[in-house]
Amino acid sequence: MEVESTILKGLILIKPKVFPDDRGFFLETFSADKYKEASVNIVPIQSNHSRSSKGVLRGLHFQTNPGQAKLMYCPRGKIWDVAVDVRLNSPTYGKYYGVELSDKNHWQLFVPVGFAHGFQVLSDVADVTYIVSNPYNPQTESGIAYNDPAIKVPWPLNAIVSGRDKANLLLKDFDWTSTVWQKK
Repeated sequence: MEVESTILKGLILIKPKVFPDDRGFFLETFSADKYKEASVNIVPIQSNHSRSSKGVLRGLHFQTNPGQAKLMYCPRGKIWDVAVDVRLNSPTYGKYYGVELSDKNHWQLFVPVGFAHGFQVLSDVADVTYIVSNPYNPQTESGIAYNDPAIKVPWPLNAIVSGRDKANLLLKDFDWTSTVWQKK
């Protein structure tokens, strides 16, 4: 596999080795030892799968207390995947990184604790699977507005957004005082 650091420290793009043949292909989507060696520090606690139609935008989500690292993968379709640095002491606080993940490139994005995450579906339908480091907890789930003018994420399509995600706060209005991972 090929591993690339991004402009945001800790955020890692993974390009797995794909073995195609006349029947299809094979690839490893996770190997604890190999990923740890590549600084993808995640102990899988939960695995998630979502399916969405073209234009659907999910995000920008994150978990507080203690946080949740994610290893994102799009095994069907194509998405624009985005992570925003929300670590208060980071020199890239409020900056984003975006990358296209698809069933053609098989790339993955490792999103560590301290990042808000979201994606928009570019194909007619897309499945997104991801492993996380902590279980989902609705009491610690939070989000930043997908269209925050200070972040300026260039979402490629007109967005279909849930009411919950439309209600997310701007980054400048978020109260970080109860966020354990910010105090470390």
